[in-house]
Amino acid sequence: MTEGTTRFTPGTPCWASLMVHDLAASEKFYRDLFGWEFEEGPAQLGPYTRAHLDGRRVAGLGEMRDGSAVPVAWLPYLAADDADAVCDLVRDCGGTVGVGPLDSGEAGRMAIAADPGGATFGIWQAGADVGVPADGAIGTPVWNELVTADGFAVSPFYSRVFGYTTEPAAATDTDYLTLRLDGRAVGGVRGVGRSLPRDRGSHWTTYFAVADADEAARQVTELGGHLVREPRESPYGRIAHVTDPEGAHFAVIRMTDPQDAVTRRERG
Repeated sequence: MTEGTTRFTPGTPCWASLMVHDLAASEKFYRDLFGWEFEEGPAQLGPYTRAHLDGRRVAGLGEMRDGSAVPVAWLPYLAADDADAVCDLVRDCGGTVGVGPLDSGEAGRMAIAADPGGATFGIWQAGADVGVPADGAIGTPVWNELVTADGFAVSPFYSRVFGYTTEPAAATDTDYLTLRLDGRAVGGVRGVGRSLPRDRGSHWTTYFAVADADEAARQVTELGGHLVREPRESPYGRIAHVTDPEGAHFAVIRMTDPQDAVTRRERG
């Protein structure tokens, strides 16, 4: 790890990235929705820009090569002290590594992997670059949730690879687990059984903080995206599930305090 590195506890969600077919159009959509501005980033995998908001980097957008069959989907990156060692552990625990590990300029070293259920995520070993702590700032990624067929079956993979402890939603009959790291809630795992969407399979959903979930959902449709699920109240705040114009799923959330929300969920 180089001097000046911001160190995240291994397993912490620290970045979100999206590969698209039309980078300029996607930049415009997210600029209009979240107020992001963009600068050129590392281009090991093709054209790539970093989104900025109020002086902080918040996410990355990349353009796919012509003919790429990679799904257009937001990808959460999980912090690692040693990306190569984590990739070895992913394989040992039944997952796969599709890209890397490879160096990515000042950003550090990265890889793209999948859990045994097929859900894809990124691995990031920080260099001189900095990630995005989930501190609730408007326009930034603040939560990540794995949607899979059986959350209790796949959660041991993440516990072994990233050291998470898991806690069920005690007072409900749903298959939902909160992922904790050093006592902090850092994500969730939702088991949906046969309701898992066939077109997406197991997947991670990234949540972005907004001032008003209903207004953000309206803006998404005005900007060419689509509303997947109407705004509704949840233990974490008011949320809506949407897609951008290329079909990338994400959620917008008017957050309550994350730790208070987790406490309410666990108490039922």
